[in-house]
Amino acid sequence: MDRPGGENGACVTLARQPTGETKMGEALARILVVDDEQDLRALLQRYLSDQGYAVRALDGGQHLERLLGRERFDVLVLDVMMPGEDGLSLCRRLRARGETIPIVMLTARGDPLDRIIGLEMGADDYLPKPFNPRELQARIEALIRRQRMLGAHTGPLPGDGRIDFGPFSLHLGERRLRRDGGDIPLTSGEFALLQALARHPGRPLGRDRLIELSRGRDHEASDRSIDVQVMRLRRAIEDDPAQPRYIQTVWGLGYVLVPDGGAERRP
Repeated sequence: MDRPGGENGACVTLARQPTGETKMGEALARILVVDDEQDLRALLQRYLSDQGYAVRALDGGQHLERLLGRERFDVLVLDVMMPGEDGLSLCRRLRARGETIPIVMLTARGDPLDRIIGLEMGADDYLPKPFNPRELQARIEALIRRQRMLGAHTGPLPGDGRIDFGPFSLHLGERRLRRDGGDIPLTSGEFALLQALARHPGRPLGRDRLIELSRGRDHEASDRSIDVQVMRLRRAIEDDPAQPRYIQTVWGLGYVLVPDGGAERRP
């Protein structure tokens, strides 16, 4: 049986059981919820706590950066429409300062353009209101699994766990991208996508295959979300994102990582 959680809120399933998938290693996964709607904030805090998460909640972004600097969280759930600084601005500011925590955006509007803007700002996922908390939980767990996959080194790896291309070094164990000894901040989604491309250098990968490699078979994602993350990766690594040398488009096939930054492999 479901209970509505407000016009722009959530619909709660009363019968719920802990999933057993909320641990990362020995520690409980820690979730930070930022939403100005008190009822929804309390509802999500209670629901996610019942599922075995350690949950903190804020009513706005005024103390967000301070809290992130003081405590470690595995996923940030961030509302878009808030008084003062909105969620899109907060997301953009966090990414600009190098914060890589996975972010799920909550939006009261179902306009696909709003979701695309959220992805462009650096969000990893989005969920329109009203929603069932089970769906939010599923998206949180998908992000946590992605983090685990990035740390588990599935598949064959180079001997030192590093993939080099051009002036860049992708350190798989540390989940870092470096150029000339300096770190280039990437979100978990951007890192997963770059890792998928780097494991198949010179081989064009279609959007569906990239979704599968970087997000898992059970993740619902659109072609457009891959395009947005490719755009963000190009901004991070290309000298001229409009004329990319390393992450190139192969028309009709997908995207390819060109390790030497040379000419496109295929027409």
